Amino acid sequence: TKKIMIAAHMDEIGVMVSHVDRDGFVHFSPIGNVLRRYVLGGRVRFLNGTRGVIGASLGDRLEAVNELPTLDKIYIDVGATSPKDCPVHIGDVAAFELPYNELGSRLVAKSMGNRAGVLIAIETLRNLKSVPHEVIFVFTTQAEVGMRGAATSAHGVDPDVGIALGVTPAGDTPNLHRMEIALGKGPCLKIQDAGMIADPRIVNWMVRAAEKNKFSFQREVLLVGDTGARRIQLARAGVPSGCISVPVRYVHSPSEMVDIFDVQNAVRLLTAVLHTPIGL
Repeated sequence: TKKIMIAAHMDEIGVMVSHVDRDGFVHFSPIGNVLRRYVLGGRVRFLNGTRGVIGASLGDRLEAVNELPTLDKIYIDVGATSPKDCPVHIGDVAAFELPYNELGSRLVAKSMGNRAGVLIAIETLRNLKSVPHEVIFVFTTQAEVGMRGAATSAHGVDPDVGIALGVTPAGDTPNLHRMEIALGKGPCLKIQDAGMIADPRIVNWMVRAAEKNKFSFQREVLLVGDTGARRIQLARAGVPSGCISVPVRYVHSPSEMVDIFDVQNAVRLLTAVLHTPIGL
């Protein structure tokens, strides 16, 4: 019997207060890969319920209004006028805030990476019956700052096989470097990304399950970015690892987009994979 660890991270990108200036404006450091082009004019909510609007210092140059400011020029306006009446303090954290929407079969919200992965793990747990493996699901944290939870979990569980659940950037929007990843064509089986080369035995195991059940899937070769599988494969003496991911548009924006077809079929695929014997 093989011990299989399924890992889905629960955390999301955000900001941490680093300084409150004399006029009550909140300055911050990013938690994870916060992309400047997506944050201006956006809103955040702190853990204590305080909400704020993200603005930027443009200086005295009128032409700067059309430039993308660096993060040190970006601040959060929480309605305060001084540090004394500011409702947040150094070290407080906030996440981006925008409502959930459905555009036909497309689901739009912040943090689809990795809400989609967490949902896939939970729904697969509901579906599992008798499987030929010992399966352990872990829901990790601090992925956005270095896949740290995946590393500690893999060390503690000491699995024979690791599978990360996540999202991957789609290459199906205008003027983008084309990749063979698109929304609505099924979940992705990772072959390579910037942090790992998936074990071919794991990839073949997943492909067999998908083809046997006639599930739509996509083969993923990702040029930038990675998942917790990068850290799982390096645990202890090494863990054969792979990843099932859902295509997403506008990654790390407050409006990440996935297709419900891909999410549903990722659940079906992972369920089928875990019911399939593996030869290692």
